Amino acid sequence: MNVKYSFIVPVYNRPNEIKELLESFLVMQVSSTYEIVIVEDGSTISSEEVISEYASKLNILYLKKQNTGPGDSRNYGMQSANGSFFLILDSDVVMPPHYLVAVDAYLDQNQVDCFGGPDAAEENFSAIQKAINFTMTSFLTTGGIRGKEKSVKSYEPRSFNMGISKKAFQKTKGFGKIHPGEDPDLSIRIKKAGYQIGFIKEAYVYHKRRIDWQKFYVQVNKFGKVRPILNAWHPETSSVVFWLPSLFSLGLVVSLALVFFQIYVGVTVYAFYLLLIFIGSSIENKSLLIGILSLRATLTQFLGYGFGFLKSTYYIRIRSKDPKKVFPELFFN
Repeated sequence: MNVKYSFIVPVYNRPNEIKELLESFLVMQVSSTYEIVIVEDGSTISSEEVISEYASKLNILYLKKQNTGPGDSRNYGMQSANGSFFLILDSDVVMPPHYLVAVDAYLDQNQVDCFGGPDAAEENFSAIQKAINFTMTSFLTTGGIRGKEKSVKSYEPRSFNMGISKKAFQKTKGFGKIHPGEDPDLSIRIKKAGYQIGFIKEAYVYHKRRIDWQKFYVQVNKFGKVRPILNAWHPETSSVVFWLPSLFSLGLVVSLALVFFQIYVGVTVYAFYLLLIFIGSSIENKSLLIGILSLRATLTQFLGYGFGFLKSTYYIRIRSKDPKKVFPELFFN
């Protein structure tokens, strides 16, 4: 049987997530043939028992390997997959029934070899998950780069919801060893290779993001550290936009310091901005609580990313240090 799409899902110690994801495939509206390639990335808590429950209901290829990180696991899955297009997902997403129909409709009208869609919050998400989702997808915080609109820069699909043609994968050799940041790096290399990249607004996924506040800070801090490295690898992608969280963070520190001198202009501006976040999130989520939590999520996102970006810029751009030696936590061997 010819397979058009291969869903590639790396998993590490999260069988419950795989169960939710596979359950959502059972109600998928099928417009083309597909398979699900699950790559067990050296897990100590196996997903094999969960996957066996769905083996007779879904076309699943289950692979096991040593732990080498999500990027290498995706490459491993794509090397074994049968599809003409690889649809890459994180294990903590849930598929809406129309996803494949939306992808098919877009590819019928557009000749692209790499594409992505947004992430959204499902109704049963926790208040914290919805608040974090808002700050990660809102135009007020990220310019909509991961949400409902196209990026203010050239769109770079993210690996929680990313499509790659087989020929683009073979040309670029797939994901690199950096993490996070392996997805924009691959998107940039795909574009450099002459392939077109598309954004499919209707092909969204529900991204659960099972993280607490501390994990969220660590995650966005790593995002900030990664961007100067990517800018050094791909100088043409550098933009003042990437400095905005750092400028926000430094401006906030200065504004708070000026309060001691009875200068309130800065904090007034920040208060107005945060009021917009509160109103926007409260309306979108129909919840004042989520609006309040979105304030914390916004500050966590900007401060974490901003100071991570500044630290990485200092070491990578100013002192010309080797990223792998300065930030070994960002690389897999």
